[in-house]
Amino acid sequence: MFTKTSLSDWENLVQKQLKTENIYEILSKENLEGIIVKPFYDSVEKPLENLPKIEESTQLVAKYREDLEENVFAFLLNENVENLEEKVLFINNKDLAEHISPDENNRCLSLIDIFSEENGELNEQLGKELLAKDFERNICIDVAFHQNSGASIVQQLAFALAKTKDLTEIFGAEILNKLVFRFAVGANYFFELAKIRAFKLLFIQLSKEFGKNEVPYIFAETSLRNKSKNEPENNLIRSTLELSAAMIGGADAVFSNDFRLENATALSEEISFKQQIVLAYESIINVFEDGGNGSYYIENITQQFAENAWNLFLEIENNGGYCENLKAGKIQQMIYEQAVKEQSWVEAGKIKLIGINLYPKHEKTKSVEELYDSSVIRPVRWAEMFE
Repeated sequence: MFTKTSLSDWENLVQKQLKTENIYEILSKENLEGIIVKPFYDSVEKPLENLPKIEESTQLVAKYREDLEENVFAFLLNENVENLEEKVLFINNKDLAEHISPDENNRCLSLIDIFSEENGELNEQLGKELLAKDFERNICIDVAFHQNSGASIVQQLAFALAKTKDLTEIFGAEILNKLVFRFAVGANYFFELAKIRAFKLLFIQLSKEFGKNEVPYIFAETSLRNKSKNEPENNLIRSTLELSAAMIGGADAVFSNDFRLENATALSEEISFKQQIVLAYESIINVFEDGGNGSYYIENITQQFAENAWNLFLEIENNGGYCENLKAGKIQQMIYEQAVKEQSWVEAGKIKLIGINLYPKHEKTKSVEELYDSSVIRPVRWAEMFE
């Protein structure tokens, strides 16, 4: 039997190795999320049960190409394709969603968000048309857009809940199992893994408020926020970590944006998709129900994200809901303040982008004021400041 090591034993060992009395001051690391991260953990106050997902194994989604039909099971569709059989189809185009007729040979899920981020309106008529379709999931709540615009993790989670609440007020609680949640997964590996898990906690809690016990369907894609036009091969490394976080976090489907932001080719598109294949079939991480469960660190930050996001959600609700906050400019201002703070970290080198602000270091070509607008939610890549 191993001798039990106490927390004080670990602290004494670290003090000895670092030759300091104040180990927490040295090992503590600031973050932009307002999350408390300890140097090490020996327990978790409230252990969580496994957080379930809808799909038995994570769907590996490719943008449709005819030459992939034989070997790919799940496609992102922007236009109609005839004679597909036994596929999972993610409908990514509003016009296509209105005209496509699902058949018994395929599963169809909608990636159409009916909210307008420009004017704060919700397209109720489009929602009714989508719900009338024989799709497995009919409406998407897209917060990938917010992540790519600079929203914090807490904000993304709260916005997803607030948009869900707005939908239930119009269509009723029955809509909860008709939704797909679209998240972009960023660079902070463990935080992003915890983000997926935290949203499951939050959505399950919200559904119980309506007398339901639903689990969210999560479609996760690689972020564009941390990608650059220069040295696109570095984007591959970043997106591999993002896909890994999404799979281990329990996403139901994952999609890789092309690692080449400019001059994309069929080959670069194929390589981007095959990142998923390598992770799924060599690392076998697409079958985990909740791979982060049992890690004291991940459990702790999952619960912090969930608690902070729930509080922000309640604040949004008290101010009238997502659409009302958007019309009042409050959502835009929240994202703007977070995005500018994040960009300042990139500018100062506190967030490191190899080949952009480190090895080599490029000169700044745009100011924060040129990149961001407090009245508009607009996707901005960190690297745009140097391109």
